[in-house]
Amino acid sequence: MCGVDGQSQTKFFFRYCGNADKAFMIISCSRRTDIPAFYSDWFFNRLDEGFAGVRNPVNPRQVRRISLAPADVECFVFWTKNPAPMMDRLERLQRFNFYFQFTLTPYGVDIEPNLPPKSQILDEFRNLSDRIGKKRIIWRYDPIIFSQEMTFEYHVEQFACLAGRLAGYTEKCVISFLDSYRHMQNKMSALHIRMPDEAQMRGLAKEISKIAAGHRMKVETCAEQIDLSDLGVEHGKCIDDRLISELTGINLKLEKDKHQRELCGCVTSVDIGEYNTCRHLCSYCYANVSVQKVERNRLLHDAQSPLLIGAARDINMMSRTDNQAGSPENPSSGKHAKGDNHDQQKESRG
Repeated sequence: MCGVDGQSQTKFFFRYCGNADKAFMIISCSRRTDIPAFYSDWFFNRLDEGFAGVRNPVNPRQVRRISLAPADVECFVFWTKNPAPMMDRLERLQRFNFYFQFTLTPYGVDIEPNLPPKSQILDEFRNLSDRIGKKRIIWRYDPIIFSQEMTFEYHVEQFACLAGRLAGYTEKCVISFLDSYRHMQNKMSALHIRMPDEAQMRGLAKEISKIAAGHRMKVETCAEQIDLSDLGVEHGKCIDDRLISELTGINLKLEKDKHQRELCGCVTSVDIGEYNTCRHLCSYCYANVSVQKVERNRLLHDAQSPLLIGAARDINMMSRTDNQAGSPENPSSGKHAKGDNHDQQKESRG
């Protein structure tokens, strides 16, 4: 097995999967929170133990035991705005296939209050790309927010600046336009957010596509209804069987995840995060209902527990290992509703 650093990084973490007909388990880490930024110790403890406990987001008393053994997991998909706490332990992922969805926007502390300086995040992005290869790191310019200050011209300028600094470090950028939800309205109204019309979305997408092409990046949308394919911007899949096929060497065509919103293109996966646990506290985040809930959960977190939030005694509620490829809540068992839908939210990491 090649090292994390070195000349063989283009083959880094490829793994022969054997029988292509076997169940294909993808673990999402996580649409619901930033595990690399805040819960890396817990995650690597779970790898050592070989499993994690995952609550049903609709009914927290229902807990599943999810195997994280190399024989059961074919790919991890990490979602993050700051992978720094994970960087010195990347070699512990050598037994697995994986890639990162990395959100990097131009927004300030009024919108993203708890992030490191953007210059530091840029350095982390490039460092991660150097370590694992540019194919395994997807840049998310997401969500795109319009306001009196954040205009069309603002986004063209900022995207061009970031794309220039990330050129050669990624092959793909994912974009989406802000969706507004009830629990976000008070925070967003203070910023005088306005929703773009179709002409504005198309105009910006055209500019973004042109800039990205100049830096050899492909652009895709996340869970957008608008068709931008004539501008060179296709509908994307954040949990992407096409990319995972490249990483595993198996030609995969996996089912769309029926537990995500209709416009989401992601294939089936199991998410091991929890809502109301992301301490970035971004104003646009769908995954946090309130700061108070996030703080309460922070106090309940134990890096030694099988559960991301809660005591180890909750392990008694778990069933046997249940890693069926597909839904987060395993509808075939007849036990769980569509618990990962969370009001049909778009899965931009906040």
